[in-house]
Amino acid sequence: MSSPDDDYQLHENRRHFFGRSSTGIGTAALASLLNSDVRADIPEGKGASPGIEGFPNFAPTAKRVIYLLQSGAPSQVDLFDHKPSLDKLHMSELPDSIRSGQRLTGMTAGQKNFPVVKSPWDFQQHGQSGTWLSDLLPHMSKVVDNICVVKSMHTEAINHDPAITFFQSGHQQPGRPSIGAWLSYGLGSETQNLPSFVVLLSKNTFHQAQPLYDRLWGSGFLASKYQGVKFRSQGDPVLYLNDPTGGTDATRRAMLDRLAKLNQIREQQIGDPEIASRIAQYEMAYRMQTSVPELADTSDEPESTFRLYGEEAKQPGSHASNCLLARRLAERGVRFIQVFHRGWDHHSNVQKYLPTLAKETDQGSAALIADLKRRDMLKDTLVVWAGEFGRTVYSQGNPQAFGRDHHPRCFSIWMAGGGIKPGTSYGQTDDYCYNITENPVHVHDFHATMLHCLGIDHEQLTHRFQGRDYRLTDVHGQVVHDIVT
Repeated sequence: MSSPDDDYQLHENRRHFFGRSSTGIGTAALASLLNSDVRADIPEGKGASPGIEGFPNFAPTAKRVIYLLQSGAPSQVDLFDHKPSLDKLHMSELPDSIRSGQRLTGMTAGQKNFPVVKSPWDFQQHGQSGTWLSDLLPHMSKVVDNICVVKSMHTEAINHDPAITFFQSGHQQPGRPSIGAWLSYGLGSETQNLPSFVVLLSKNTFHQAQPLYDRLWGSGFLASKYQGVKFRSQGDPVLYLNDPTGGTDATRRAMLDRLAKLNQIREQQIGDPEIASRIAQYEMAYRMQTSVPELADTSDEPESTFRLYGEEAKQPGSHASNCLLARRLAERGVRFIQVFHRGWDHHSNVQKYLPTLAKETDQGSAALIADLKRRDMLKDTLVVWAGEFGRTVYSQGNPQAFGRDHHPRCFSIWMAGGGIKPGTSYGQTDDYCYNITENPVHVHDFHATMLHCLGIDHEQLTHRFQGRDYRLTDVHGQVVHDIVT
């Protein structure tokens, strides 16, 4: 009869083998966690937990990323891509030559007619850049000279789950590491007291919003210590942050020390790299007991902050509150902060739903840019606002209470700070806002450009798994040099 250790060896993979071969690594890792003094030899700028040797590959323009992901796919034709040509085309049939046999979703595949519907909202030019924005975005209009609107994004995915998985991991199928996990792996952490990758979920108004799965911020085949840590908006930001009633800090510290020694013995026996991750996570949780309550308590913010972000910033879980929290996380050295806001899936009654979502997100997003800039942090903080695809120009269902279906062929995102050229627009679409006519940007190109701002050559950040070198951009991707400084 085989022992548990024998069973484990039968399932050992290459990473475990090399982990066992690297004698002393587990001991050094444990010592560094339990005694911060031994980390004094970390090169300056490498942070509390250095990443891969040689990264960043060149001087970065961004140290960190705040990624505002709008789950459900915002309508570019109603927010960012001004099309005065639609005034004349309104309620006309979308020509077959424009659709060019595009794959349709199950929601509109049975439609016999595809009437074009112009945006119900006016657009205005704003700032010295003269960037066009919908009247639904009055706060963004005040900071428009700080952003770059990319109007020529495109993707192959036409349904939500593969599309958002693609944006998060560079692949439509689950199982790959998320963007934040890749950055934590490659660049390490700048702080000992908080995770390098934090996820914030905003409360959504509409119950039909698309689900968000933990794998979207997971580590895939990388060690679990690189996955995102989700902060909650109610109760303790992180579960089990407080010690049990009657416990003391000394008792907690003694328990963790004994547990670490047991885990170290086990790691030496079988060489599982996940054991070192487990030790690191226990230690991080201990340090977060002090750092997270202080982080989440915004009572030390001046009233001017809440005038900037709006009164909703005082409501935990709101988009404005999460944008403020993102700034506080960035100040404390968190490498990658992702804020998810759901509810953009408007297959019907766009006139009712889109203004609600725009109002929920407009002020907080604009305030984040203004706040970072006045703190001299925008120059090295890359801010991204994006959904997983766009929306059709034609009506789904009744044109009188029209919806817009999924549209992967062209859509708009914006980027700001961290080496992105401010006050610019990039890419063009046709008169129907249906096809890209100039400077297409694929999801892989978007990822390559993000990594470039962080000083990473996207072709160099790889991890060998099951005999193959994987990377965020797979075997694709070109840096969009026209939008970086």
